[in-house]
Amino acid sequence: MSLGDLEERVRRDLEMLDFPKRAWMKPAPDGVFDVVVIGGGQSGLAAAYGLMRERIANVIVLDRAEDGAEGIWRDFARMTTLRTHKQASGLDFGIAALTPQAWYVARFGQQAWDELAKIPREHWHEYLQWYRRVLRLPVRNRAQAVDVRGGPAGLEVELADGERLQARKVVLATGLDGSGRWYMPPVVEALPPRLRAHTDAPIDFAALAGRRVAVLGGGASAFDNAAVALEHGAASVDLCIRLPRLPRVNPNKWMETPGFLGHFHALDDATRWRFLRQVAAMNQPPPQETIWRCTRHAGFRLHTGSPWLEATVLDGDVVRIRTPRGSHDVDFVISCTGIVYDLHARPELRSIAPHAALWADRYRPAADDDECLSRSPYLGPAFEFTEREPGSAPWVRDVHNFTFGATASQGLSAASISGMKYGIRRLVDGITRDLFAADAQWQLQSLESYREPDIAHYQPGQPLDAWEASNHPSVA
Repeated sequence: MSLGDLEERVRRDLEMLDFPKRAWMKPAPDGVFDVVVIGGGQSGLAAAYGLMRERIANVIVLDRAEDGAEGIWRDFARMTTLRTHKQASGLDFGIAALTPQAWYVARFGQQAWDELAKIPREHWHEYLQWYRRVLRLPVRNRAQAVDVRGGPAGLEVELADGERLQARKVVLATGLDGSGRWYMPPVVEALPPRLRAHTDAPIDFAALAGRRVAVLGGGASAFDNAAVALEHGAASVDLCIRLPRLPRVNPNKWMETPGFLGHFHALDDATRWRFLRQVAAMNQPPPQETIWRCTRHAGFRLHTGSPWLEATVLDGDVVRIRTPRGSHDVDFVISCTGIVYDLHARPELRSIAPHAALWADRYRPAADDDECLSRSPYLGPAFEFTEREPGSAPWVRDVHNFTFGATASQGLSAASISGMKYGIRRLVDGITRDLFAADAQWQLQSLESYREPDIAHYQPGQPLDAWEASNHPSVA
């Protein structure tokens, strides 16, 4: 089957599943969107299509990148393949022709799929571009949101060029750092910018050929960046982690069940907290193939139990890194130290941050506190922000935070391919429910004025009205 054949199959499948078909939404005023989705990566595309499946067509997706550069896949993602199983997907909404497998087989053949372990990163990006095109999703590129606040229609989205869009609902699909910022420890940040970078930044790896590199961090991205540096000819890479040994067990794989993915969000606060503290305690190891990608190079060295205590610049732009287990002299430093939750750090959240509840506002354990979890946004069942002070800013409930920051409230869902299947449906169902409930009076009036007859003839060619009148003159 060619891609053309697959696209025809998508068209037929969507046609067969096209129920309910009748338009039901209250017409929006001119210039008002029912939903504005901020972010055109995998989460934003899935959110837009999910809403359109529910006949919420007055939707627009905004993305600051050029067409074809959305998401992380051609930006700072440096893995060779995805980390998830090749069959994991939620963007398809149960439509087989929209799955990554259907696309991959049409693109490369059945044998290639059978032999595939995990989907290559570039192919996943290509799949997302195909998904957007075949579904005709309304994405507007080079449109950067810089604020979301209450407005005449409920919400107002301000863009970097000064344009203001009115919306009833907003979905934030801004990825891993969508509820905060990338974190660089002070010991690294104090170094001159020419000598260090964070994993989310553009890095000239070709310029590292023949040079000594140090990487801070023990996650998958740390090993990815180490591997890329070595593949570009770095003389050596010293990768330092604070833990005494690499984690062996991946708790994310345990979480990939219908029970956890589908219903974690419904647990009480104390139980959710305990689950996530356990996940944090177990850590997540880098994939086996990512480690092998590094260890095939003679210049790779792993240092466990080695947090960075100090980093100083010596003559000749040499960086000396001091750890409890010794020092390393290197020429360049890469910080792969993750993110911190901080709503105030996101420009588009500047009006939301003062009003949105955090976990610290709703739940404080008697012991075993966790600052990272405490700073997470405390979200409702459809990923909506909740008010810190009830009644102070009711409009924040119409902003749905479908980012990695939803993890504490929702578990694996936003910015997680394995959680997408369940999370995206909760998001779409919640928005659909809210819009219907908000327009309940209009919907009732629509029902009262509904006049489309189901029956009109007693027998073919014999109008029902005339038959009733002839048999029951009083009706006439």
